[in-house]
Amino acid sequence: MAKVKSAVKRYYPTPALEKGLDILELFASTPSGLTVSEVARKLNRTVSEIFRMLLCLEQRGYLAQSANKERYHLTLRLFRLGQEHPPTKRLVTEALPMMHQVAHELRQSCHLGVLDGGHVVILAQVDSPESTGFYVKVGSKVDLMHAATGHVILAHQDQDSCQRAVDEWTLETNKKKPADLEEHLAKIRIRGYERRASYEVTGVVNIGFPILNAQGNAVAGLTVPYVKRIEDTIGIQEIIVSLRRASRQISEAIGALSPLEEEEQKTLKRAAKPKKPRAALA
Repeated sequence: MAKVKSAVKRYYPTPALEKGLDILELFASTPSGLTVSEVARKLNRTVSEIFRMLLCLEQRGYLAQSANKERYHLTLRLFRLGQEHPPTKRLVTEALPMMHQVAHELRQSCHLGVLDGGHVVILAQVDSPESTGFYVKVGSKVDLMHAATGHVILAHQDQDSCQRAVDEWTLETNKKKPADLEEHLAKIRIRGYERRASYEVTGVVNIGFPILNAQGNAVAGLTVPYVKRIEDTIGIQEIIVSLRRASRQISEAIGALSPLEEEEQKTLKRAAKPKKPRAALA
């Protein structure tokens, strides 16, 4: 019997590209910056080859030198490139006016997050108009399992997309999936939003709604980190109503069906189903 060869994924080495990506990833995880020798040591490369790469990345605008010329830092060029990616740019453009309205109406900050591997990345954020409050910085990365935004996105994705995100989180963190995750996501799906005390800050309650695409899958999450002030007259129920409306409007702006269109489609599908033949009379 002839042996069946297993499929082998082709891999074409690109040393220079891999070296450049290693450098960028290293700087992304080191906000304080690095010297040439530190980069060489951490990546197990020679100082001369690292110096050439750093010079190239500096000329292209990805790195910048400190005032004393001793250390390099990552610039915002990568972040700007991510913001210029058409789907991301459109999402932020459509969301920001509604986010400003939400922040003004609720007197709370709000932020928009998307999944990136095993994390949630904050794409946009609007401050509360009040002098005190809580907010999450744009560009922040939060552990997927510690983010209400992440949970509300997972709960409103198809099974394959959800599983891929969880698998990436497991691979990146080397941790096991929380035992109650499926049950928790099911509860979010039933009520349509996430409401949970912050995993990281005492006194903050995160309330998040999904931003849906044309297929009905979540591509982002809109969240208010609710902080109760002594004289507040706006409570959690008002926040839920406002966020539900805002998330629906943003979703429709990027192509999701309105509730009326959804009902029409369901009616058409029901009408298109073949009817069972009636039993013949004796």
